[in-house]
Amino acid sequence: MSSSEPYLSIVRGDATPEETAALVAALAAQAAAGAAARGARPTPPPATGNWSNPAHRLRPGLPHGPGAWRRAFFPGG
Repeated sequence: MSSSEPYLSIVRGDATPEETAALVAALAAQAAAGAAARGARPTPPPATGNWSNPAHRLRPGLPHGPGAWRRAFFPGG
């Protein structure tokens, strides 16, 4: 099926948009109830990486106290 073809089409009769919407809602509810009865769980959203975490853009705090300037620039000292 190509993207230009409709997913659902009314073959006979003249259904109003409200009737078509009610049919789609009933089918969706039935599918959801069937999935719940089988114990199927919805797939979780994909985990986002830490690249989008705004906290990674913040600078860490500088050390305080005597000799703090040395620890800030020479972490091993």
